[in-house]
Amino acid sequence: MKIIYDRSACQGHNRCYMLAPELFDTDEEGYAIPLLDGDVPAELEQKARLAADNCPEFAITIEE
Repeated sequence: MKIIYDRSACQGHNRCYMLAPELFDTDEEGYAIPLLDGDVPAELEQKARLAADNCPEFAITIEE
């Protein structure tokens, strides 16, 4: 599983960071910064899906 992040769609709601701080941080403007560049560890897959499902702008998707 990989996280696909579309920076141009992000509006800085920070839900991803609140739900999965192990996978996301935020920059100085409040936009998401994915912390992984590769496969999501099995123990964090549920949090990755939760972050993607709760992104109101659909800026986060999951690639299986």
